[in-house]
Amino acid sequence: MMKHWRTPPGVDIAYVMIQGKSPTVIFLGGYRSDMTGTKAMFLNDWCHDRGYGFLRFDYSGHGESSGAFKDGTLGCWITDACSVIEATTTGPLILVGSSMGGWIMLHVALQMKTRVVGLIGIAAAPDFTRDLMCQELTVDQRNALQRDGEIVMESAYDEAGYVLTRDFFDDGEKHLLLDATIDVGCPIILMHGMQDSEVPWQTGIRLANALASKDVRVMLVKSGDHRLSSDQELAHLGESLLTLLNNMGALA
Repeated sequence: MMKHWRTPPGVDIAYVMIQGKSPTVIFLGGYRSDMTGTKAMFLNDWCHDRGYGFLRFDYSGHGESSGAFKDGTLGCWITDACSVIEATTTGPLILVGSSMGGWIMLHVALQMKTRVVGLIGIAAAPDFTRDLMCQELTVDQRNALQRDGEIVMESAYDEAGYVLTRDFFDDGEKHLLLDATIDVGCPIILMHGMQDSEVPWQTGIRLANALASKDVRVMLVKSGDHRLSSDQELAHLGESLLTLLNNMGALA
């Protein structure tokens, strides 16, 4: 059953929580996605069938949560994630972050070091505002962004397109991670498709090198694209979760 949690800034975050045994698995979705996507629902059913706690939710301006998408920034969405996780869960956590959710996952792990016992990144995209999105803007778009504070981007999923703001990029600069060691020490599995046209698989290698953890595994799927949502790829996701649970002795 979907519920809402009001964050300190006054945003109503829509979420679905399955009560179960520990550790609780948290899914952090990608940019402009929601909690009803293929990977979120796969994990929902996977955890339900095995009796594990599971939380999925929509960031502000996404899905069923309140707020306007154009007002969102990475910092806002990190706050959303930490707030709803703290409000609805106790005990150890495994975070699963998809695309932008992989960037948010890392920040949540940094803020909740004593609780986070494992991470799974799915085409994780830390620093994508600077390293990917900004690089794709034309000179005219960059000038318009500086002049007007926002631009409208075309979208294959929405005829009206979507708005990008200067605040969004400026805030991204405040949350960059890949230029220094990322002080997260728990076991980590990074899945990445080698046919990913949105976030190059080399980003996964760069992230693995930046992480402080001594237990980082990178799974490259040669035929996989950005979504990694085929039946076989979802099976890999389930196997990755089993690996983390088995290593921490949580399969009883």
